[in-house]
Amino acid sequence: MAIDREHDVAVLRITPNSFADNYKVSSLPLSYDRPLHGQTVLTTALLPSKPRDAYTLNATIETRSWGEVLDSEFSQLDKGKGETELFLFNHDIILGQSGAPVTSTGSHEVVGLVEGQWLGHDTLAIATAEQHTLGAILPIHYAIALLQQKHIAWHTSSADSEHQENGGEQAKGFSPPAALSLVPAAYPSQSLFGGEVVLDALVDSSGRLADIKVVRGESPFLDKTLVAVRTWTFLPARNDGQVVETRIGIAFQFPQPYVPPRTATTHNYEDESADSPEKNSAERGALPVVTVEPEYPSGTDVHGGVILSADISEQGRLDSVKVLRGLDPLTPAAIAALRQWHFAPGKRSGANANSPVIVVFTFTRPVVAVRAQASRSSQ
Repeated sequence: MAIDREHDVAVLRITPNSFADNYKVSSLPLSYDRPLHGQTVLTTALLPSKPRDAYTLNATIETRSWGEVLDSEFSQLDKGKGETELFLFNHDIILGQSGAPVTSTGSHEVVGLVEGQWLGHDTLAIATAEQHTLGAILPIHYAIALLQQKHIAWHTSSADSEHQENGGEQAKGFSPPAALSLVPAAYPSQSLFGGEVVLDALVDSSGRLADIKVVRGESPFLDKTLVAVRTWTFLPARNDGQVVETRIGIAFQFPQPYVPPRTATTHNYEDESADSPEKNSAERGALPVVTVEPEYPSGTDVHGGVILSADISEQGRLDSVKVLRGLDPLTPAAIAALRQWHFAPGKRSGANANSPVIVVFTFTRPVVAVRAQASRSSQ
């Protein structure tokens, strides 16, 4: 029915439906939440008894394998395409297991699909510490994005269903779009100085981003950002209970690699934004005009993405911050930096209006930690 080669996911239809007669069919709920580092996950698969010479009528073997999520990495799954986020877990991949569902042992919801054995650049260090090879999980995020793109319904947990129903309540007034499933962007490996991308995008009536306008940003950061946001999904905005389209601001910051000592860098765009078409548009999301980079916590080499949602008032004031995706110990640093940002308020029908902004901080490994790791490897 649909295929996304860039992120190695497809939706299939079985015709005729082999489960329509005397079979009881159960569905596994899909989860919007990503598995956390250290979380235990379960992989279940039906494998042919002869994996290298399989036939339909052969007996099958059911496997259940537990593993712990260790890290997340970006990888290019289709040559020449964008990068996909993968979760690494301490589990050997068995032949024929790729594509099997990966469920959270706590919620019993599907958090991903088995991609295969991980052979990335950090394999040796992590595998040595874990004393065996690693498996890679494709987050279910990319499957949800494809389902939503093709308007295909899927089964969610009761908590997710309640969340969506609450978003559809017949409330008076305007309710902004709410993020359902977001991923960060890969940090460009060739960048030494960091960068920023600011977008003004329309959340359409199906909850997907459309009409994405680039306010600021250049390659290679812009390329990485666009690959990520095209898979994002939302509950659409509502006005007096009716689904409406609305624009939101999106900011990606890629802080420059940490080399101590270094003070936080401030970027001021107020002058160049004063007469920009976006700032004077009748419909647009709130846009950052002054940004501050987070201070990277010393004594750690954590890398990855922190995703925050900020509510910006009609005066351009930051009213509140919500963590959509955290990563300790980087989350407090990201929130502290965001509270120092200044914004131009969003607009609806030409008037200033309250508007959410999605802010993504993508941290790379600090230079000092990379050098230390390289030194240990050489020894």
